[in-house]
Amino acid sequence: MTAHTPAAAASPLHAAPPPRRDPWPWGRWATIIGVHAAGIALWEAVVRIFAIQPFLLPAPSAVLATLANPQYAWVSNTAVTAVEVFGGYVLGLVLGILCALLFVTSKRLMLLVFPVLVTLNMIPKVALGPLLIVWFSYGIGPNILITFSLCFFPILMTTIRGLNETEPDLLDLVRSLKGSRWQLFRYIQLPGSLPYVFSGMKVATILAVAGAVVGEFIASDKGLGYLMIQVQAALDTPAVFMAVLLITAIGVLLYLLVLLLERFFITQDARIQ
Repeated sequence: MTAHTPAAAASPLHAAPPPRRDPWPWGRWATIIGVHAAGIALWEAVVRIFAIQPFLLPAPSAVLATLANPQYAWVSNTAVTAVEVFGGYVLGLVLGILCALLFVTSKRLMLLVFPVLVTLNMIPKVALGPLLIVWFSYGIGPNILITFSLCFFPILMTTIRGLNETEPDLLDLVRSLKGSRWQLFRYIQLPGSLPYVFSGMKVATILAVAGAVVGEFIASDKGLGYLMIQVQAALDTPAVFMAVLLITAIGVLLYLLVLLLERFFITQDARIQ
């Protein structure tokens, strides 16, 4: 009989797999930043070489110069748009997850309410603008509601799918151990549904920015979207570009926050790309 030796136990067949490499190395971030910087440099060069008029395509330097003009009130207008984006997004996230939990828990509620939500989601959000003005007047509140209406449904749908993807054997095991409904949700359903929840959250970040801007186009007297309408009438294209860049920055910030939370709560292998 051959005895098991430590060398045999440590054979390559039984060795632990090597750790996965960091999915977001610094080199990747440097590439992303470098591509954006190169695009801006090319933009500046094209405008200067071909002498394009500022009202058609301003140079990046001219766009940045608008930040020094106090009449645009960049800080206050950016803050208003950011509040609308983040406020509507958080409201859609919270209510989307709560409604998904209710629908998964009660099939009867799913049958009665979910079709109504689908029908309401089909309403063009631009068409809600005049009604929101009548109901709530102008201000941040109606724009938050428009943002919420766009963010709610994708988060609801992906969360429902994630909760329904839970393995039945795990549910039966917790029930056999007399686990409560809260324990079933906290330890089994919620962790398993997180990849789907974050997938919906990523989609909702894009819709949140669009919702806030559409709301400001229709029913607002402040914010970057409202400012764009005002400066566009005067063919102040550099200011329009600056407003677009600030709106984009708000969306990128929200998306990066979602990615950070995803990296904290979900392992790389479980993420939905």
